Amino acid sequence: MSTARAERLVNLVLALLSTRQYLTAERIRGIVPGYADASSDEAFGRMFERDKAELRELGIPLETGRNSVFDTVDGYRIARRDYELGDIELAPDEAAAVALAARLWDSPELTGPARRALVKLRAAGVEVDESAATPVEPRVHAEPAFASLLSAVQRGQVVRFEYRRAYSPERRSRLVEPWGMVSWRARWYLVGHDRDRDAPRCFRLSRITGPVRTVGRPGAVSRPDDVDLVEFVAGIGDDERNSEPVMRARLWLAEGRAVGIRRQARVVGRRTVADVDGDVVELDLWFPERAADWIAEHGPDVLVLEPDVLAKAVADRWERVVQGVSR
Repeated sequence: MSTARAERLVNLVLALLSTRQYLTAERIRGIVPGYADASSDEAFGRMFERDKAELRELGIPLETGRNSVFDTVDGYRIARRDYELGDIELAPDEAAAVALAARLWDSPELTGPARRALVKLRAAGVEVDESAATPVEPRVHAEPAFASLLSAVQRGQVVRFEYRRAYSPERRSRLVEPWGMVSWRARWYLVGHDRDRDAPRCFRLSRITGPVRTVGRPGAVSRPDDVDLVEFVAGIGDDERNSEPVMRARLWLAEGRAVGIRRQARVVGRRTVADVDGDVVELDLWFPERAADWIAEHGPDVLVLEPDVLAKAVADRWERVVQGVSR
């Protein structure tokens, strides 16, 4: 088994052990490090099915179920009562061997992704079972503002902080209704409603300077039901996009698909492509190269109509994926 897959399985077990809720496959994809590298929904599906089979072969009891009658898809969890061993008595030499093995968790290659998985669960609003010790103790090294912002998200309280935009030493005060925090490409972001600009924004935690102060009473902030934090960060980027967009793109989106793009786009017409009905939308882009990665991830559900430079960039990414699979 490769190191990457072993780490992913450890992260998956940790995530499923640390919650009483059933987590859907899509929720697991956004929380567990390693699954974000899947090039498509189909690739993720195959990866997740292999991992589930591997856990069952290892004797790990994977439960399938739903949290309520209103859920439309099954989720997964690992019940502690079935997973944890009873009391074990060890001879002195056996205890020494176990202690030596436990020291392996001091390796950053193993502990980093596993500990981040538990923090992602809490930041995403998943109920974490803290009544029993976890297999891996979550000591997460995050940005200084992380704990204060996470607390404000959980309490639903407005926050104020000083923020430095990219490529500028200038600091500006921001008053934000925090919706949640997202780990995206090894960086933490706060997503929320910027009251000063009266618009949703996201802020990179590493650019927050000084203390985070709460404003007003707890419970005053609630996250909108139709906002996907991960999609927002992936598609919009952070607050440095307050400047004018670099380009305006025109895309075709298959009917009912590419929800994340639809949230940021304007529908301007209808079109049928290869016998598939869909919408023509316009989308302002600040970072075309990053947007090309985001658009390419949606596969045939999205077609770039213009500009040509963006269409070519997306096609190049698809070609690299095809070449990688063919090898």
